[in-house]
Amino acid sequence: QVQLVESGGGLAQPGGSLRLSCAASGFTFGSYAMSWARQAPGKGLEWVSGISGYGQYKYYADSVKGRFTISRDNAKNTVYLEMNSLQPDDTALYYCRRGGLRSELTPTGTGQGIQVTVSS
Repeated sequence: QVQLVESGGGLAQPGGSLRLSCAASGFTFGSYAMSWARQAPGKGLEWVSGISGYGQYKYYADSVKGRFTISRDNAKNTVYLEMNSLQPDDTALYYCRRGGLRSELTPTGTGQGIQVTVSS
């Protein structure tokens, strides 16, 4: 079965950085696009970024473009989200998903989520 386990969240100061990781198992990792989404308190789910199976295509929400970088290591079955210049509005529960390369595409697996809090 699909298992996605996020790590690397926590507390960051405004302007700071965090790197999220997502370890995948239960499927052929390199055959699937992967994505990240987030849900801030009291708000709906927001697609953040997606990466194709071999990493050749990457997409970002306008709200994170230029600050966040998605990458993957297929040898380690892991996808990453490097988050720089963090702002309080980035505070959310971040989810790793199988699929969902672009915002209009439905994912086929979701991790349990990891909290990111940006505060001074």
